[in-house]
Amino acid sequence: MESTVTPDQLIARPTFANPYPVYRALRPHSPVRYISIPGGSSSQVKDPVWAWGLLRYEDVYNALRDHETFSSESPMAGQFGPPLVLIQDDPPRHTRFRRLVNKAFTLRRVEELTPWIASIAQELLDEIGEGETDLVDAYTIPLPVKVIARLLGIPGEDYVTFKRWSDAFLSTVSATRDERMRDLQDMIGYFGQIAAARRTHGAEDLITALVQAGGEDDALEDWEILGFCILLLIAGNETTTNLIGNMLNILVDRPELWQQLRADRSLVEPVIEETLRYEGPVQRLFRTAARDVEVAGTTIAKGDRVTIFYGAANRDPNAFADSDTFRVDRDLRNHVAFGMGIHYCLGAPLARAEATLTLNAFLDRFPTLERGAAPAVRQMETPIVLGFSRLPLVLKTRPSA
Repeated sequence: MESTVTPDQLIARPTFANPYPVYRALRPHSPVRYISIPGGSSSQVKDPVWAWGLLRYEDVYNALRDHETFSSESPMAGQFGPPLVLIQDDPPRHTRFRRLVNKAFTLRRVEELTPWIASIAQELLDEIGEGETDLVDAYTIPLPVKVIARLLGIPGEDYVTFKRWSDAFLSTVSATRDERMRDLQDMIGYFGQIAAARRTHGAEDLITALVQAGGEDDALEDWEILGFCILLLIAGNETTTNLIGNMLNILVDRPELWQQLRADRSLVEPVIEETLRYEGPVQRLFRTAARDVEVAGTTIAKGDRVTIFYGAANRDPNAFADSDTFRVDRDLRNHVAFGMGIHYCLGAPLARAEATLTLNAFLDRFPTLERGAAPAVRQMETPIVLGFSRLPLVLKTRPSA
């Protein structure tokens, strides 16, 4: 292992912003043992939590396909609020919960939403106009939050509050624990009130579907409904916000590719898929070994915590040639940006649709993209996602002279 890179760097804040050099150094040694207290160190806790990190594509792919060995149930579930259903569940509970919300995220449902999403995209671009703007505040946050809010049946205008709650849930290095807990309690209280209202007066939305699910003996409990709402709000905005931001950040430095895209829209899909592989919005999630298992010659014991590094797997040169280069001519069918197996991301069709509509809208309106005078800033609050807290770009409806 390179002397300058140790497994402890997997939880260092600079790695949150640019994890790939650390992945590259540690991948040959996967699985690696590290203290998985995000944003902290062993000196800050009495009993540090250790985990095995899976960074090779083969290890990640096999673990994602084997939910019986690598369980999604977490001993830390519910520590900061209701457990996240689906993402922290195994069959048969996972099967039941997934069936409840599958219909909201089918390709047909996404296609029905497409005209509305396109109109929101155009409204946001109209508000932005021309000149330098921070695309995170002006576009990549409000679009996805407004979309998931519509599906849930909550006011999309409150997207700033929803984003703050989402950040608080994911953050591992927030300013104070009290602030984080206050935001989480506000979110739980908000969804509790909405669910109670839907029990009395239903609507055509996901929260109504959840409170009305099952019969008298099979209805969801209150904590399950809250867990669903929190998961859908967080997953529904974080993944797409970061996907769109990462994509535009890549393209602003590739003006020739931008012109190719304007001339040939068949490249839009490959660009989105390569963005997912190259700078995936979700970098890691967690599992627990349900039995003793050997991975790449290393024994992982039953009960051990395991981290699945999606971002490292997608840069594995054994799976993707020239893996550290952004290329739209590669076979991208097997990237794991949205997971694999029974936990494959439920909202993947919606995220792809929002990214597609966004890219086409930007291509139609702006002949070029340019960097702003202010620097782009990567988020450094959580190791789970890769994205931007600020992305200043200059948008012009006419080419520069």
